[in-house]
Amino acid sequence: MSNKPVPFPFPARLRKPAPLLLAAGAALLVGRAVRRRASGARPRAGSATRPPVPGQSAVRPLTLLVTAHERLADGVVLLRLEGTGLPRWEPGAHLDLVLPSGLVRQYSLCGDPEDTSSYTVAARLVEDGRGGSRELHEQVQEGTELEVRGPRNRFPLVEAPAYAFVAGGIGITPLLPMLRALPEGANWRLLYGGRTRASMPFLEEVGKLDPEGGRVTVVAEDEDGRPEPGAFLADLPEGAAVYCCGPEGLMAAVAEHLPEGAALHLERFAPRTTADGDGEFEVELRRSGRTLTVPGDSSVLAAVRAELPNTPYSCEQGWCGTCQQKVLEGEIDHRDELLTDSERGDSMLICVSRCRGTRLVLDM
Repeated sequence: MSNKPVPFPFPARLRKPAPLLLAAGAALLVGRAVRRRASGARPRAGSATRPPVPGQSAVRPLTLLVTAHERLADGVVLLRLEGTGLPRWEPGAHLDLVLPSGLVRQYSLCGDPEDTSSYTVAARLVEDGRGGSRELHEQVQEGTELEVRGPRNRFPLVEAPAYAFVAGGIGITPLLPMLRALPEGANWRLLYGGRTRASMPFLEEVGKLDPEGGRVTVVAEDEDGRPEPGAFLADLPEGAAVYCCGPEGLMAAVAEHLPEGAALHLERFAPRTTADGDGEFEVELRRSGRTLTVPGDSSVLAAVRAELPNTPYSCEQGWCGTCQQKVLEGEIDHRDELLTDSERGDSMLICVSRCRGTRLVLDM
């Protein structure tokens, strides 16, 4: 199956592009693919190259004005952030929002990729979270200026003979632009689950994408129980692309029922974990001349900041890249969702990633 981004990055109003435009788009994508292969990095549309050294991301931040802050569903708000000459993006991309407190949180773009005057995101309130979503819901309002980094894309839409999309609640946000971008006649289906219909954002728009019915299955847990991906995925053709965004349990169920020959693409709400457990290991800070012990129930970041309190960090979930550090020795257990293959060779995000052995040496 081809792993090229789908050559239909157009809004819904442009679903019938002329043959000349299609040819030009295909040529552009081929050029992009060649450049990506030459660089050795994974295709990640809309992202900027970041050096594998300590410090902030090299992506230049933007300051945008919040011009809409609206209730979209129970526990979900929609934000529109306006500016001028904003970078275009492709379906699956996300933004880093720097909140007034300094917290950095990541939200999938769910508006029109061709709109260079505004970005649209939606955020669910996480009652037992670490405060970022509550700040976004309760303190950010129309007229607030926010620093924005991105767009970045670690969840690109690829070309495939058929598509199956599985969304859990707010997980619909990265999938919605993909659904809009598919060409007429594409073979696609969507399974969209949530706690209640009132809590499911964009439910009305999702219905409009399937006016004749048969493609979209909506499952509200208070009415129908949990979604069952097994039957939904059962008869997918060879080479189908399966996209899933939602809670870890839903993604695990999709992976368990993935048909042979289908390719699975996941967007996580939280960093990956491993089945091997978290053992204790040592970290040498080469430039500081210190050696630390990282317990199994702590992070490299926590251990390092106990010695070097000015070490930069932000999201603590492996999304933003602020804590990226160069690794001089040792085998890295990467658990982030951000770094490219080339960056993973000699750097790590110390907020979530660990050591596969007993010792790491960092250039700190």
